[in-house]
Amino acid sequence: MLVLRRQKLIEKLESESITILFSGASKVKTADQHYDFFVNNNFYYLTLLNEPNMALVIIKGKNMQKSFVFKEFRTPERALWDGELLSPEIVKQTSKVDEVRNIETLESFLQSVTSSSRANIFGKLGKLNLDLEASNLDSTSYKFLNKVKDVHPYLQVNNIHMDLASLRMIKDELEIKAIKEAIKTTNAGLNNVMKHLEGGRYEYEMVAHYLHILNLENKKESFKTIAASGKNATILHYVDNNQKLGDNDLMLFDLGVYHDHYASDISRTYPVSGKFTPRQKEVYEIVLKANKETIKMLKPGVTWREFNEFAAKILIEGLYQLGLIKSDEEYRKYYYHSIGHFLGLDVHDIGNYEVALEPGMVVTVEPGLYIAEEGIGIRIEDDILITKDGAINLSKDIIKEIKDIEKFMAK
Repeated sequence: MLVLRRQKLIEKLESESITILFSGASKVKTADQHYDFFVNNNFYYLTLLNEPNMALVIIKGKNMQKSFVFKEFRTPERALWDGELLSPEIVKQTSKVDEVRNIETLESFLQSVTSSSRANIFGKLGKLNLDLEASNLDSTSYKFLNKVKDVHPYLQVNNIHMDLASLRMIKDELEIKAIKEAIKTTNAGLNNVMKHLEGGRYEYEMVAHYLHILNLENKKESFKTIAASGKNATILHYVDNNQKLGDNDLMLFDLGVYHDHYASDISRTYPVSGKFTPRQKEVYEIVLKANKETIKMLKPGVTWREFNEFAAKILIEGLYQLGLIKSDEEYRKYYYHSIGHFLGLDVHDIGNYEVALEPGMVVTVEPGLYIAEEGIGIRIEDDILITKDGAINLSKDIIKEIKDIEKFMAK
C-alpha cells in the first residue's frame, strides 16, 4: 500500500527529478522543554514514519528510480536523556525505502547526485520537487528552499503540494479503517459526556469527561474540543469552555480523535436537562433533516457547490418555518459556514474543492443553525465516505435522533 502511494506520486513527477519531503522539526517551548512533535502529514503519508529531523528523498532518474530516508543518528549520551531514535533497520522496514542515511549528509548528497559526474547513473537531475504549503512559510521545506536557491541556483524548483493533495483526497482501506477507529473512540467519549451532563456543571467538566475516555485509550484530540452551552454555541470556534451550564441550555460539542494519525470530526448537540424544549426540538429537527437529506444526496459527480446549495435550501426552508427570515438572503444570519470539508490526516484535509466528489473521498456533513437571540446553537456533523454507489455514514452509530438522545440521557 505504501509503495503504491509513492508510485502514484512518481507517475506525476517529471523524469530526471529529485523529490525531498521533510518530517519537520521538534520546536522548542522553553529552556529544555519542547512542544509535542507533530509530523508533516505528507511525509507521514508516504513513509508511515513519525520522527523529527527526517527527509524522504525520491529520485526519478532517466533509467532508474530510488528512494531514501535521511534520519538523525543520536549519540549514546544523548539517548540517555532523550531516548533512542528509530533504528535504520526499523526505518527501512516501515517505510519500504531502498536506503537509510544520515540527515547530516543530505546537502552533500544533493550536491553529488545533481553534479554532471553522476549523470550516467540517474541522468541529469535538474529538477527539485518540494512540498511548499503556502500557509506554512516557516516549514523545513521553505528553509531548505532558501539554502538551495543560493547553493544550487541551476535547479528548477517545483511545488508538488497539490500533487500530494490530489493523492490524499482518495483514501485507501488502511486510511478508512483508521478513521473508523477514531470515530469509535469519539462515540465512546460522547456517551460518557451524556452520562454526566447536567445543569450547574461547567463546560470544562464535560471536556474532562470526554478526554477521560481518550486518555484511557491513549489517544489525543484531533483539534481543541468545542464544548459550548447556550449562546456560546452560536460562536463557531468557541473554545473558552468555562461557562456554567443552565438547566434549559442546549450544549454543542464539536470534537474529534486521532487514531494512527487519522482524524475524526464530529458535532452533536444535547439538552443539558436530558429533554429538548418544544422550540429546541423545532430547530433541531430542521438541522437534522439537512444533515440526513444531504448525506443521502452525496455520490460521485456531485460538486461542492451542489453539496452546499442542497443543504442551504433545506435550512432556508426551515428558517421560514421558524419565522426567522422573510427573504432567502437573510439565512446567512443564522447559518454562516459551509456544509463540510475533506477529512483525513488533517481535520480539514488538503484537497481540491474545484473537483467533483469521487469514490474514496471522506467528507464531513455539518449543517447548523445559530439563533443568538434565543440562545440556541445547533450543529450535527457526520463523517461520510463516498463510494461508487453513493455515500456511507461512517459515524452512523453516534446517536443523533431526539428520541435516542433523550432515551440515553434518561438512563
